[in-house]
Amino acid sequence: MVEFSPLSPEFQANPYPVYDMLRVNAPVFFWDQWGIWFLTRYEDCAALLKDARLAHEIQNVMSREELGLPPEPPAEYQPYMEMVRGWMLFRDPPTHTRLRMLVHKAFTPRMVENLRGRAQAITDRLLDAVQDKKQMDIIQDLAVPLPVTVIAEMLGVPTDEQDLFRGWSRDLAGTLELTDSPEVYERGTAATVAFSAYLRDLANARRKHPQDDLMSALVAAEEAGDKLTEQELIATCILLLVAGHETTTNLIGNGMLALLRHPEQLEKLRNDPVLIKPAIEEVLRYDSPVQMTSRMVMTDMEFQGQHLRKGSQVSFMLGAANRDPEQFANPDQLDISRESNPHLAFSNGIHYCLGAPLARLEGQIAISTLLKRLPKMGLLDDAPPYRPTYVLRGLKALPISV
Repeated sequence: MVEFSPLSPEFQANPYPVYDMLRVNAPVFFWDQWGIWFLTRYEDCAALLKDARLAHEIQNVMSREELGLPPEPPAEYQPYMEMVRGWMLFRDPPTHTRLRMLVHKAFTPRMVENLRGRAQAITDRLLDAVQDKKQMDIIQDLAVPLPVTVIAEMLGVPTDEQDLFRGWSRDLAGTLELTDSPEVYERGTAATVAFSAYLRDLANARRKHPQDDLMSALVAAEEAGDKLTEQELIATCILLLVAGHETTTNLIGNGMLALLRHPEQLEKLRNDPVLIKPAIEEVLRYDSPVQMTSRMVMTDMEFQGQHLRKGSQVSFMLGAANRDPEQFANPDQLDISRESNPHLAFSNGIHYCLGAPLARLEGQIAISTLLKRLPKMGLLDDAPPYRPTYVLRGLKALPISV
């Protein structure tokens, strides 16, 4: 028997001892409560994330009846379900390939790098507001507003309307968790309706009067005569916000907590700022913002002595894979100068995170600026509270003295 309770507060506060136990005793583990297979070893996760026998669009090979689902999704969740179908995150080739190529035409590495100065200015402004206070909350004062402001500005959203994005993003992120709560999907659907209406108006405005922003670039993006439909455009913008906001908030919060709990590593980084790039990779590995991603089994298969039936769900515990001692020396040790660090925090294979360069840039700027501007900062709470989530692992608050 394996004790596994991913929704418990104890697990959410520190899942890593459970991961260690699973990795040794049940590396390919079936959770009866939800009917999900979990993988915890790095080698297994890295391999199956690239295996075409595991994919997303299971209804291409099985009917809803065969999957044990009702004939139609609940009507009240229809707007949400339709919107999520447009997320490249949940599509397979050739649709995934088409969407990714079109979005990459607009969301280019050059566009991301050009945001460096703006991200730095936003970070400085947020820290200016707390510089003269005795304490701050890294989450609410910096980690939440920085990425949502950056992505909103990228899309061309006016400053006075950006607060709307935070609530919509949080409500939609809740639907990505291990949950069957009607309230979660009701909030996600309401956010979908409001967000879609807002973005539809913004897209129409950019079609008439293009500007130098991501929405205009997405509207104009074309590949071999193909363009995003309006539904795909709206779904893509929502995905960019939810994925880019929630994960980067967690990267900054988890990363700063790890550094504050390892003062020798914090001082090492402060004394040698050039280490910020490997430091970001290490905190991504050490306490991954996204702990899990999933696929569906498209055909019966054998794996590590287990029979994975067609239609089953396989979940990759990225946080466990990133602490696998077979891949990482001293995996429970934070080492910002770690040389070999092929972590899976941004997944692997064709669904490798498109927004990884932006998350890295924002993490580098936020953490390096905190260390430079607040040389005397210290934890005010040795056990800061985590949000009651599992898939997206992040702190509710991170109060520090400044």
